[in-house]
Amino acid sequence: MDMNNRPSISSTPASPERLALAQQAFERFHTCCFWFMREDLRVGEEDVEMIIRGLRAHGNREAFLIAARLCR
Repeated sequence: MDMNNRPSISSTPASPERLALAQQAFERFHTCCFWFMREDLRVGEEDVEMIIRGLRAHGNREAFLIAARLCR
């Protein structure tokens, strides 16, 4: 749970494959979903939840489907 007593979007630990997918999604959708973040960010486990939220909130169908994969 996060500080607001809400469950996290994803409670799954970030495997190397999951981190790689999050990094690819970040790079692919940086302009439309992550414009407020550094373009050279190396996605870590602590960033995956923000990547999921950004993909869902600002992305297209492809981004939404990637977010769903990251939640598994």
